[in-house]
Amino acid sequence: MSKATLTPGIFKAYDIRGVLDNTLDAAIAEQIGRAFGTAVHAKGEHTVVIGRDGRLSGPELSAALAKGLQSTGINVIDIGMVATPMLYYATHQLPAKSGIMVTGSHNPPDYNGFKMVLSQAAIYGEAIQSLYRCILNQEFSHGQGEYTQHTIRDDYLERILSDVKLARPMKIAIDCGNGVAGSIAGDLYRALGCEVTELYCEVDGNFPNHHPDPAHLENLQDLIDVLAEGDAEIGLAFDGDGDRLGVVTKDGQVIFPDRQLMLFAQDVLTRHPGGAILYDVKCTRHIAPWVSAAGGQPLMCQTGHSLVKARMRETGAPFGGEMSGHLFFKDRWYGFDDGLYAGARLLELASRMQDITQTLNALPQSKSTPELQVALGEGENHALVARMQSEAQWPGASQVITIDGVRVEYPDGFGLCRASNTTPVLVLRFEAENDAALARIQRAIGDAITRIKPDAQLPF
Repeated sequence: MSKATLTPGIFKAYDIRGVLDNTLDAAIAEQIGRAFGTAVHAKGEHTVVIGRDGRLSGPELSAALAKGLQSTGINVIDIGMVATPMLYYATHQLPAKSGIMVTGSHNPPDYNGFKMVLSQAAIYGEAIQSLYRCILNQEFSHGQGEYTQHTIRDDYLERILSDVKLARPMKIAIDCGNGVAGSIAGDLYRALGCEVTELYCEVDGNFPNHHPDPAHLENLQDLIDVLAEGDAEIGLAFDGDGDRLGVVTKDGQVIFPDRQLMLFAQDVLTRHPGGAILYDVKCTRHIAPWVSAAGGQPLMCQTGHSLVKARMRETGAPFGGEMSGHLFFKDRWYGFDDGLYAGARLLELASRMQDITQTLNALPQSKSTPELQVALGEGENHALVARMQSEAQWPGASQVITIDGVRVEYPDGFGLCRASNTTPVLVLRFEAENDAALARIQRAIGDAITRIKPDAQLPF
């Protein structure tokens, strides 16, 4: 008997995500399997690969998902507990172009969900909504598929080791936050020639030490302390399912993903002169001149890992990234987001640097805020941003970009206000050359928000 109630709210912009026994349980997972299996049939395919992260609910949801897929005549290849990029890798290596990863990513322990690849493309938006409609209408294919198990781990490791070569042995520290990346990251980097200090690499779905999300500074503090006390040269951190990378220097500086992106772009463009480099609207304005100077074409795009992947396919870009830490290598790799592989590529570059800390800290940066949020009622955020796009005036702005919310560029900084696609909040980010400019740009964005919604609680 289902404990949870199927609601449209779990069908998010880029994935499916719910709270256990409230909006998600085994019965709903089985229905999702049936809907996805039906979509796979429509593509003329007959096999789906599935995997799960280290969450406690993973085995039960994964078994129910497999049952639902098989009931539509789909053959299931179960690769067990893996990082999300290993599931993506499997859709390139196994006789299955479609896959589902059972993962709650960086969310609290009582969450779980599904990231989906349909015919080697990440699905999002309308394609995810069509799964919900398929369940509502019970319009499923029928059949009896087979179930097999397969181990992808060694193949995945060997593929990275055949591609990435360090110029010298290194000493590093890694923090996996008790997420599933801990089951493989240490082995990967040791095989590359590193001496690895491991933090929280035991997979534990209770996440007893800290949240597995390197986008938040408090989750990097233990790694910063280890680097300060020990002899590791650099620190790498991973989110709960291993598709995002965090980087900390020896002196405790956090190299945010938009600055990582600049370093990687410079390297990738040596092999792809004139290539497009994608980055999302939350990233630093230093990227465009940096990429242009390196001989590439900077292309700003919407936020969302599925949207960036789709845009990379459209443009043929050899590399892209977003502020959240998803990094997409089509250069020497497959174009999907992979924190473990990105970490290996970073170490390859770092092993050739005279002074890693100095080189990373010298990447261009300005004063900036982390991602700030304004909580609103359900659906309010998109309506407010639409009004800002059509009504707001921006005196002194050099450019206003509206591909995803409103990004107002000034000669000395930028302000961003966009609607989150996953929760009813406004997402704000600011960058400027000095404190005075930062405060001025924040006031401009804040005034535009409160003109439309006077009672909005601004975070500054």
